[in-house]
Amino acid sequence: MNKPINRRQFLGGAIASGAAVAGLGMAGRAAAESPNNRINVAVLGLSRGARLAQTFAEQENCVVTHVCDPDMNRANNCASAIEEHTGTAPEALQDLRRVFDNPDVDAVVMAMPVHWHAPAAIMALKAGKHVYLEKPCCHNPHEGELLVEAARHYNKAVQMGVQRRSWPGVVEGIERVRAGDIGNVYYALSWYTSTRGSIGRGQETDPPDHLDYELWQGPAPRRPYKDNLIHYNWHWHWHWGSGESGNNGVHALDLLRWGLDVDYPIRVTSAGGRYRYDDDQETPDTHLLSFDFADDKSIGWQGVSCNNPNVQGVGIANFFGEEGSLVISDGGYVINDNDGREVESHDGPRADGPHVEDFLTAIREDAPLSLNAEIEEGYKSTLLPLLGNIAHRVGRSLACGEKGHIIDDAEAEAEWRREYESGWEPSVT
Repeated sequence: MNKPINRRQFLGGAIASGAAVAGLGMAGRAAAESPNNRINVAVLGLSRGARLAQTFAEQENCVVTHVCDPDMNRANNCASAIEEHTGTAPEALQDLRRVFDNPDVDAVVMAMPVHWHAPAAIMALKAGKHVYLEKPCCHNPHEGELLVEAARHYNKAVQMGVQRRSWPGVVEGIERVRAGDIGNVYYALSWYTSTRGSIGRGQETDPPDHLDYELWQGPAPRRPYKDNLIHYNWHWHWHWGSGESGNNGVHALDLLRWGLDVDYPIRVTSAGGRYRYDDDQETPDTHLLSFDFADDKSIGWQGVSCNNPNVQGVGIANFFGEEGSLVISDGGYVINDNDGREVESHDGPRADGPHVEDFLTAIREDAPLSLNAEIEEGYKSTLLPLLGNIAHRVGRSLACGEKGHIIDDAEAEAEWRREYESGWEPSVT
């Protein structure tokens, strides 16, 4: 089951880094600012990673020493932005292996395309680095299992970037669900909506000079470069991405699984498809997923990527209990009675900082298992959209056994892992 919500986890999200240092006293401040406590960070993948680089640079006694992207324009632009922000420019790199080889780098922040997440994280762990890894933590279940195994083998902190696990209002809302404040809760539901346009039909062409496409592909078997793929539309190709369920759905599914206190599903059902546009997108724009668990609990997720996003009255996580409902939205939550009347509401701050601070604290305290989104919990949540995608691709519901493994369906079981480019297959040792 999910670990209990402990006091450090609850309070960690409530305290910004500056306030935390202010409350330590002079001895505590000296320890926090000690050169021995300085954490050197490299950031890989500079779309989402550019914002994370800024957040890490703002933390006490944390220095962004390197930024890296196969697109050197993005690496140079991010380095310039960090220099403007802090007065010191990190080194801009194109090859992530140079980061792993650098003994001065303590931790690596990863926000690359999904096909890179687990293989790169395992490479970093082998090199002795701690890892802050954006969601989803893996492209397929097999490499997610390898990633958890590697985190244990190398005893490093590995945090998944589901930052709501460190927001105090959200933590309080989840605590109230699990405490029975709305009675027995057996169903939870979430939505994701957007108005994404068509990605069109890409043309094969040479990649631009500033992009190392060979490095961008990394562990994925080679395919020709297309002009509508990079830097975002890879999300909608099974070869590199995990669709909307892995892209945004994992945030909500993580909250639903956490609130219901469940681990692995026993049945997974998918419906939907690519309905709105006739283009290169392979993943659904309309996707309904259902997950049943052994203790008579169920989770639903609906992704509608190309329609009106104004869904009224629902939040990112909606819990239905015998005595009412609890809706988590933004940084807080609302409790309603069984007639739909609001009983109480609570708000809270929203920021990446508390989740980053939780990661840095776990490194300094040598307490990797204390993380708010430790990688084993991150993998359990990532597994849900991955199983949903497998159910979609084979066109039928899945029966799952121990640790979510698919049973009695050879075609679906074959989707548990992928093929890798020669020389790039991840391994723990």
